[in-house]
Amino acid sequence: MRLARWSAALIILGVGAAAFRLSFSTLEDLARLARMPADDAWLFPLIVDGTILLATFGLLVCSQHKSERNFFLGVLVVGSLVSVAGNSVHAVAAGQPLPGWAAALVAAVAPISLLVDTHGLALLFRVAARQRAEARTEPVQVAEPEPASVIVPAESAPEPVTDPVPEPEPEPVAPPVPVLAPVPDPTPAPTVPAPVAPTRPVRSPRPVQTMLPLAVPVGSA
Repeated sequence: MRLARWSAALIILGVGAAAFRLSFSTLEDLARLARMPADDAWLFPLIVDGTILLATFGLLVCSQHKSERNFFLGVLVVGSLVSVAGNSVHAVAAGQPLPGWAAALVAAVAPISLLVDTHGLALLFRVAARQRAEARTEPVQVAEPEPASVIVPAESAPEPVTDPVPEPEPEPVAPPVPVLAPVPDPTPAPTVPAPVAPTRPVRSPRPVQTMLPLAVPVGSA
């Protein structure tokens, strides 16, 4: 497995170097066909491929920052499309000078790449400053020292204390029920007859006499 990994790494490095060399030559020739100065034509592939490398490194550094990561991802996609389109246009041109509109697009790649790369560098500095600030504000966790274990010699070791076994509580004894002796019936007392009150003689009612009216002569007075 180790041999396979090293072989794959060497193959990737070889293919990458060959692709970079071929793309570099093609884009350099494309810059000459776009009527750029022949002495400065080799700068054009450096601009295109350098922007792609910057975007790749930016993705790795800003993997935890969404906005910066999206920016570098867009730069990587656009830079790759420019490189592929330049190689294809060079094959179609077949050594003939490019038309005016195509030459204008090739000439616009350099200033646009300068703006994009400068902004990407500023984003990298901002992310680095943010990470340093987060590292300073992050609380430092101090590991608490573990308590040292004390070894007590066997001779002076205290005997293990066992919990006392509770004694069973005595069962409650019911109090004896007192036996009541029978109470003798009391002797009835002799009854004394109540005194009889003397009776008075009953008088018969007196007869009521009928009063006759008296005639008083008028004028005798």
